[in-house]
Amino acid sequence: MRFSILYPLFTCALGLATCAAAAGDKYDPDSEGTFSIIGLDPATGELGMAVHSKTVAVGSRTRSGKGGVAVVAHQSASNPMYGTLGIELIEHGMSPQEALDFMLRADSAPNRRQVALLDIHGRTAAWTSPDISDWKGHKAGANYVAQGNTLAGPEVVEAMARSFESSSGPLAERLLTALEAGQAVGGDKRGMQSASLLVVKPLAIQGFGDRALDLRVDEHVSPFAELRRVLEAFRSREAMAAVNARANASDFAGALAAAEAARDLSPTNDNAWVAIAEMHLRLGRIEPALEAVRRAVELNAANRTRLREDADFEALHAHPEFLRAVGGR
Repeated sequence: MRFSILYPLFTCALGLATCAAAAGDKYDPDSEGTFSIIGLDPATGELGMAVHSKTVAVGSRTRSGKGGVAVVAHQSASNPMYGTLGIELIEHGMSPQEALDFMLRADSAPNRRQVALLDIHGRTAAWTSPDISDWKGHKAGANYVAQGNTLAGPEVVEAMARSFESSSGPLAERLLTALEAGQAVGGDKRGMQSASLLVVKPLAIQGFGDRALDLRVDEHVSPFAELRRVLEAFRSREAMAAVNARANASDFAGALAAAEAARDLSPTNDNAWVAIAEMHLRLGRIEPALEAVRRAVELNAANRTRLREDADFEALHAHPEFLRAVGGR
């Protein structure tokens, strides 16, 4: 019994530096168990990354990207040098592998890193230090790199890779689905806490900027479900553009269908319910318009004042059911 207690102390003394490092990293806020996937959609020119970790705000530290150039995941002990310098080196002619080799030589602590790079041409490079927390590893394929550390096992990276290789559709959805596939087989062995999704593309916002999509769930008991919900809300907001286009063309039936499609993407989008109410009203349908008004107010109390003051709802302003819904007299 005495030997069984002393033996681990004896073995730790033999490898004192290793044991001390492990104890020191255990609660180190800069040491992150993380799994991620970076990907390219050659058809759209989009580059992106999805990432999860049992830590707060993983998306604030591990992601770097520049539209039309490259995306970089830097994790374990994340270091923004790999993103900032890596993108600059690629932009000035280095391949991802050349850029990674250069940065690892310049890094004072490469043994703490896990890094993956993917450029606009689909070229990849990845580094997983043998010294970071098990299970760790990476897999590079056509237009993606999946990687992780502190994982339940190699099946996490394999599941992400299989998902991305077999999927189609928008890059953001493919990346998030791949991340969810990794979680479904164990993910970060410590649990769940934060997740993030980034997509970059040149001239992404009104002909300027490159952030086509930048979503973060910094602290949540179910970060995957919450990130999926936020992505659906984002897609619902995008879908509202079709409502304006069809309403401006006096295609109110088409505008109603577009508003209903936006609502179906995110049922809590109160703007979609307001648009549904307005289009029903323009089509002369009072009862469904009132029902949509009630729903819009339930979701967002600010719609009480908004709809009372909206000239597009003037036909309802004296209706008792409308006044009951918006709190008027």
